[in-house]
Amino acid sequence: MTASRSPQDSSRRQLATALASIVGEDNILTESEDLQTWGQDWTRFYSPDPLGIVFPRSVEQVAQLVQYAKNNRLPLVPSGGRTGLSGGAVAMRQELVVSFDKLNKIKSFNETDQTVVVEAGVVTARLQEFAREKSLYYPVDFASSGSSQIGGNIATNAGGIKVLRYGLTRDQVVGLKVVIGTGDILELNRGLIKNATGYDLRHLFIGSEGTLGFIMEATIKLTVPPPPLAVALLAVPDMAHTINLLTTFRRRVTLSAFEFFSDAALTHVVEQSSLSPPFAKRADFYVLLEFERRSEQDMTGAESAFESCAESGWVTDGLLSHTEQQRRDFWQYRERISESIAPFTPYKHDVSVVPSAIPDFLASVDALVAKEYPDFQKIWFGHIGDGNLHLNILKPDTWSVADFRQECERVNDKMLKLVQSYKGSISAEHGIGLLKKSGLHYTRTASEIALMKSLKQVFDPEGVMNPGKLV
Repeated sequence: MTASRSPQDSSRRQLATALASIVGEDNILTESEDLQTWGQDWTRFYSPDPLGIVFPRSVEQVAQLVQYAKNNRLPLVPSGGRTGLSGGAVAMRQELVVSFDKLNKIKSFNETDQTVVVEAGVVTARLQEFAREKSLYYPVDFASSGSSQIGGNIATNAGGIKVLRYGLTRDQVVGLKVVIGTGDILELNRGLIKNATGYDLRHLFIGSEGTLGFIMEATIKLTVPPPPLAVALLAVPDMAHTINLLTTFRRRVTLSAFEFFSDAALTHVVEQSSLSPPFAKRADFYVLLEFERRSEQDMTGAESAFESCAESGWVTDGLLSHTEQQRRDFWQYRERISESIAPFTPYKHDVSVVPSAIPDFLASVDALVAKEYPDFQKIWFGHIGDGNLHLNILKPDTWSVADFRQECERVNDKMLKLVQSYKGSISAEHGIGLLKKSGLHYTRTASEIALMKSLKQVFDPEGVMNPGKLV
């Protein structure tokens, strides 16, 4: 007597056969460990539960996958370097994860146009390296550049430490090839500098978090390398002084970055690394600014700016790099913050206001979190030059992740209302994903959200492209 098979078993076999016919059996993973790895990003607040992982190798395969998904109402989640911090790449409801790990070619380079065409799975650091090989420069840079992928950078409009000088990822993208929720392949702008032919659909996909379609290829403009750079690391007694520092240094040097971090952040970096405290006497905050060093006049300008700030009481100490190694060493104090606090499962706020509002805004937020989270450690760092602040609340060892998250979310409305009162953004560079979806209305009006949902319906009528994220 033969045991009967359930309809579910039959359905799974049909799905496996269909996927294998599109990407091949060698490009499918279903083992539990793999599902856990590819089913989540860096948020660590969600339990991944994907149906499986597929690794397409061409645009045409992705188009076929989307066609199949549309016809069978199969939800798809895009997966790049999985370095996101808002749950945008989390698969927790039996979605099929579409990984771009094997779509990682640098396809072409045009020396005249200074553009490069890359597949979505190219790691950010690899593009930076390629640009250097061509005596050019790709300026988008951040701590996860060694593992994040270009497709994900574009899908979240990644920012990083050079926004002050070069802009966001959006400012580097001159063309896109995407697969939308109908299975159609669109080629957008095609690398043109000027193109006055109506709606520039390219920009709808930059920052769309995979909800309208999947980014397959990008045409990226490169730029000339910067001149030699120098860094000033400053001890700052009061956060309110940072804007005075920004204004003073901006008058005398060409800034490429202007970062800040709290003493608590520095403490974690020193404890988790071989670095020593940069100053004999600690300060409440530190500013790290980078500027172009074209001549000794630039160094003189920086020294003059420091002296002026010191006389005004805005800084208590400072260091100025004179070699490339010193510059890199100083950056370590800023770049190692995220990795040093990662073991504490930080609850992250990634918000922005106009730069001039930062001191008042930070003071207001500080007062709020001190009242609401008296027993939690707070870590501040961010990009003063572009108004982006990162508040990280650290989980005590005695708290479970679930209880800690619930306690942090208890204060979310108060925090986000404060952001709203300053006409800021609840997500400056990490995206909305799952984690911030309920707070979108603090940054976007009801009319804007309705239009965003309408766009989703146009590009993804069956709702299979990264469902449940953003809107």
